[in-house]
Amino acid sequence: MKVKIAHLRVQGINFVIAGADATTGLQHDRDAVLKRVWISARRAGLRVDKAALAFHEGGRLRFYGTPDLVRYLATSGVPGWTHTLEI
Repeated sequence: MKVKIAHLRVQGINFVIAGADATTGLQHDRDAVLKRVWISARRAGLRVDKAALAFHEGGRLRFYGTPDLVRYLATSGVPGWTHTLEI
């Protein structure tokens, strides 16, 4: 599956946000998707300290991943996509 990602560095922390969600919406399935994003980004040569998924659920933008990154994204929103990855 191809997903759009944003790879950014903020305050010395490298993070990846992927425009993806698990088909079931279950926590363990989201964990698996997040892990695949993390591994694919690292294989692509990107430095990843933290990662999160960004998706729409119930008509609202939601985030899932590293808790402090999720809190940051909840206030700042999703930055522009910078790459596409095969996960």
